[in-house]
Amino acid sequence: MREAVEEKYLILSDIHGNLSAFEAVLADCQKRNAEGFHGVIITGDCIDYGMRSNEVLQRLQELAADEWRDRIVANLWGNHEKLVIDKDLERLSSDRGRQMAAYTAEHLTDNSLHYLAAKMNKQGWQSFRLGDYNGLAVHGSLEDNFWKAIAPDNLRGDYRDYDIVISGHSHYSHAFTHFYPCNDEQLRNKKAVIFINPGSVGQPRNQNPYAQYGVLSLPSRQVDLRAVPYDVDYEQSLFPKEIDQFYHQRLTRGI
Repeated sequence: MREAVEEKYLILSDIHGNLSAFEAVLADCQKRNAEGFHGVIITGDCIDYGMRSNEVLQRLQELAADEWRDRIVANLWGNHEKLVIDKDLERLSSDRGRQMAAYTAEHLTDNSLHYLAAKMNKQGWQSFRLGDYNGLAVHGSLEDNFWKAIAPDNLRGDYRDYDIVISGHSHYSHAFTHFYPCNDEQLRNKKAVIFINPGSVGQPRNQNPYAQYGVLSLPSRQVDLRAVPYDVDYEQSLFPKEIDQFYHQRLTRGI
């Protein structure tokens, strides 16, 4: 029997305007996957919190026109794209969060605004097909596409229509399999669904400050959750004094 050729898919989420972290991820991909990826899945929140939202969006445009051409499976809005474009800053729970989002909105270029409006999926979710597998990409969850994350220890919603579910929002990486009851004796009446959150590229909160991303291999359905160092000090140096220092301080510890 001929061995199946593995296809690798790059999974990114929550870059949050942190260009140094994003470039570190891209460099790590080049080193470990020089042949490139069969597809790329981006689950949103490319902007805000960090000081280089425009530069991150410009880099994404360059990649889409070059090595990622025709390979982007999903490119979603997250809640930060939504609240900035919709000017719904009151949706945020803290004054410092509203201040940060207002700063981001004020500094987005026309090119960035066009990219957000024309090149990203505004619904915050997208179903897709990867070979024999049904996939779902969602920034949050089926409970709320934008504002509620998938929690491994408290899974809510029915995802049994999918084989692979890729999400973001929480800034915590995970990869686990959940079995749903089904009427298929060949599967012993259990449908396996793989859940993947690659963690945050630009603002991790799992007490690991490294830039985090994921790689999915098919048909083996193996998930590689990766974390790479980047120049945190440089990104922190870009924050102006009027921005709450919490947002650059948290980068040091990944909280």
